[in-house]
Amino acid sequence: MPQTPDTTRLGGSLTISRALTGLWQVADIERDGTALELDTAADHLDAYAAAGFTTFDMADHYGSAELITGRMLARHPAGARPLAFTKWCPEPGPMTPEIVRAGVQERLDRLGVAKVDLLQFHWWTFEHPAWLDALHEMAKLRAEGLIGEIGVTNFDAAHLALALADGIPIVSNQVSFSAVDRRAAGALSELCARRGVKLLAYGTLCGGFLSERWLGRPEPAEIADWSRMKYKRFIDTAGGWEPFQALLRALDTVAKRHGVSLSNVATRWILEHPAVAGVIIGARLGESEHRADNLRLFGFALDDADRLTLGAAFAGLSPIPGDCGDEYRKPPFLTASGDLSHHLEAIPGVFTAEEVPGRPGRRRVSSGSIWEPLAGFSRAVQVGNRVLVSGTTATHGTDRCVAPGDAEAQTTYILDKIAASLSALGASMADVVRTRVYLRDVAAWEGPSRAHGRVFGDTRPANTLLAAGNLVGDYEVEIELEAVVD
Repeated sequence: MPQTPDTTRLGGSLTISRALTGLWQVADIERDGTALELDTAADHLDAYAAAGFTTFDMADHYGSAELITGRMLARHPAGARPLAFTKWCPEPGPMTPEIVRAGVQERLDRLGVAKVDLLQFHWWTFEHPAWLDALHEMAKLRAEGLIGEIGVTNFDAAHLALALADGIPIVSNQVSFSAVDRRAAGALSELCARRGVKLLAYGTLCGGFLSERWLGRPEPAEIADWSRMKYKRFIDTAGGWEPFQALLRALDTVAKRHGVSLSNVATRWILEHPAVAGVIIGARLGESEHRADNLRLFGFALDDADRLTLGAAFAGLSPIPGDCGDEYRKPPFLTASGDLSHHLEAIPGVFTAEEVPGRPGRRRVSSGSIWEPLAGFSRAVQVGNRVLVSGTTATHGTDRCVAPGDAEAQTTYILDKIAASLSALGASMADVVRTRVYLRDVAAWEGPSRAHGRVFGDTRPANTLLAAGNLVGDYEVEIELEAVVD
């Protein structure tokens, strides 16, 4: 058995353990309001570091995880300390340079470091375009030396592609990836292969459900901790307890071939995926630590027979719908708390509707583009139950073109912008009945069509795709549409 975990490069500056220690369960341990004693908890982290698990992952909302890690890091020389990856998850709103710097500085202060090794960014709703402002400001702070590398978390393939096309130097995307939730193996992995981005996989053991402990056991009636509440929703969505038990039996069969644990096999399957840089294995500090078993991950490899066995079990499970991160943004909400509609509805809208002067019952929305007052038009106008949206381009703020030259990325941005304008008028993309897509280059039809299909694949409005010739500036796509609110 290896003495330490394998390592790999992430970005241009980080050498990470391929088995990262995840600290999300600190929040669960502390949910009664009693914080862990920092030095005692730091002792547990030091035990992981001594065993070769030298990369730790946490977030701004994981209880006192950053403070515990900071206490542990202070015990090590600056040039030879373990790595601390954290996440910044601000509420959607304006992302000014001052707000972004303050968010980063708080991470630095809590960790007690001069540079965050990997700062990962999470955003709740892409309808609010300030996520691009935040990432561009983070890139500036990286150039200043306050951030080592930039990652994102729970980004779907389309919005990761958009960020990369807009020039953000992203090295990683942290997403759910397990034998139950295999969404990341699709479009996201294909994008990572093209662009050199790596995945950091969490949830690989489904909160502990992918273990011998649950093999042959009845379905739990009550679940005490947040992590298992979340992943039980994934199991239910994938088909329920019986197909899940078939998966456990297949994992156990492979485990017995190699003389390892069922959990080792479930994690190794993720680790061998080409897009994955590392797997994040949760630790309940002082309660449930499996360092010796985790080292076994690096003492065996899966063969073709193993993959056939697992593939047969995968075939009995229903795919988790959508793309990575959708569980936080749209039904079915696969989170510990369940339905997040109340949270998303509480996020302030991007645009504000106003009455059209002298026309009672008619409302309009402006997006702030310099073109609207210049040419005398609105982004969207509501008349009765109809909402008409003007030709919309990938204009960020007043006049910046997003993702120049990338028609698919621009389409993704445009559809988010349109969704925000519809929302301000009480409509949604599900209400859209007609779209018209204008392309600078009709030969580039496939990318915008894919982006259109991701949004409208279920509702399928009437659509026309047109070659428009030369669009203004660096714009590749312009889209107008009409919605009818039933």
